[in-house]
Formats: sequence, C-alpha cells, structure tokens
Amino acid sequence: MKTLILCGGKGTRAYPHTVEVPKPLLEVAGRPVLRHVMELYADQGFTEFVLAAGFKCELIREFAATLPDWDVDVVDTGEDTNTGGRVFRCRDRLSDPFFATYADGLADIDLGQLLQFHRGHAGAATLTTVPLPSQYGTIEFDRGGQVHRFVEKPLLADRWINGGFFVFDQQAFDHWAGEDLERDVLPALGMAGALYAYEHSGFWKSMDTYKDALDLTRLAGDAGPPWRRSTS
Repeated sequence: MKTLILCGGKGTRAYPHTVEVPKPLLEVAGRPVLRHVMELYADQGFTEFVLAAGFKCELIREFAATLPDWDVDVVDTGEDTNTGGRVFRCRDRLSDPFFATYADGLADIDLGQLLQFHRGHAGAATLTTVPLPSQYGTIEFDRGGQVHRFVEKPLLADRWINGGFFVFDQQAFDHWAGEDLERDVLPALGMAGALYAYEHSGFWKSMDTYKDALDLTRLAGDAGPPWRRSTS
C-alpha cells in the first residue's frame, strides 16, 4: 500500500519562511512537518511512500535520504504543477488502492478504518471530511440578548470540509479531470458518483501558515503530539 504525499507547492501563505525552504520542511516541534505526516502513516504500518515534489525538489531528496528504513520514492512533478496534476504524474508508481495526503495536515486518524470504509463502498475515491474549525471565537446568548459564554474558535459541527486524507483506486484516474485536486478532480469524481466521504471528528489541523507551525509546536507539548495514535 503506497502513500502519496503532495509536497511540491511553494507555500506562499507561509512566506517569507518558505523562500529558501519548502513548506513541508518547516519544523514542528523540532522536526519537519513532512516527517510528522510520514510517521502518522508509518506508526500504523504503512511505510511505502511516494513524495510528489516540485519546488526545491533537491531539498526534499536530501530530507528523504535521512529517513529510517522506509521505502521512499521522490518524484519531481514540476515546480508549477498543481495538486491534481502531481497525483496524475505519479500514477504509475502507486498501488491499487493507494493513500494520498498533503504534506502539511496532521490528524489522529485511524487509517485502517479509513481503508475499511473505502473498501466497503462502490466508489473509486474516498476523502476524509472534518468539522470546519472557526477562525473566530463565537458568542452564545439567549433570546433576550443576555450573553452566557464565549467559545474560542469552536468546531462548526454542521459544516464539514476536506481534511486531506484520501484513498484512491487506480480506477479513479478514469474520471480524473483538470489540474487542481480540490477544484477540478474531486468535483469530477463526485459528479461521476465515484467519491465518498469518511467522517473524522478527532484531532485535525493543517499547517497553512508559519503561525500554524508555531501552534502545532505548542500543541505537541510535553505530553506528545495529539496527532500520534497509540500503537500499544
């Protein structure tokens, strides 16, 4: 079972920290976020990786050379290629089915359950969906306007978003359309009736900005990262 990790973008939202270093190599708790993502899979027995690189590809190759005894294939998919195009360019190096994810999203997701869900439906693709985290604090008040409490950046349980942990069959490439995974490919798979959503309500956070890297480092703390599942 191969795991494709998209790590070729320029990370413009983390500028200027990504001028010399690609975003997947920005550190969280003293190590590249990409290493944390790979450990998330390796801890659950999935140690064969395809890294779809692009921007600063040579630094991704140098990073891969430092990894433990995992099977890691670094593919230069082009500096300006979009996410859907990167997956498509790696299709001949992938298993059937295969995992896919971004290099900057962390979750305590049970990959075995995700795979079981995927194998239990008739589609060729599964995305993981997570409750939308509000970027603002919310206010709870009664009909008379009296404020009862403030909730700091809650999860909006009635709104779900793409959490970035996928399973694809090779058959999904029969419905592949466009270069952008989120705007082109996934909607095309949905229109074809080939896409299903797996709900994950546990820990999830994406590292979109440098501030997010600092937040994840803080969350890791002394108790250990909340995205690491127990292997006992």
